[in-house]
Amino acid sequence: VQLQASGGGVVQAGGSLRLSCAASGRTFSRFNMGWFRQTPGKEREFVAVIGWAGDRTRYADSVKGRFTISRDNAKNMMYLQMTSLKPDDTAVYYCAIHRVPWGVPGIRYSDYDYWGQGTLVTVSS
Repeated sequence: VQLQASGGGVVQAGGSLRLSCAASGRTFSRFNMGWFRQTPGKEREFVAVIGWAGDRTRYADSVKGRFTISRDNAKNMMYLQMTSLKPDDTAVYYCAIHRVPWGVPGIRYSDYDYWGQGTLVTVSS
């Protein structure tokens, strides 16, 4: 399984970015997918998850109303549209795929078994 995250960069507070995650090596359309983020010295934290069919989503309270997760199963792609970015959103963002197919979209680190390499998002004030 390979996950490739991209789309990070430097943006001013209030700006927008869209992250992408390309997946291969697993039947993408059967698995819930998630985004996490991490800053130095802190644990990786949940950002958003989307169900295998794309009809169920969950968000961390800190990003609710500002971030939107989506997927295109025909292209084996997942996205994270980030708007109204804040300096606190600065982090390395990781995409991840659930350990098992189908099921309820999970928000725990242990729900996932493969991770992308991460893409850095820097929000300047």
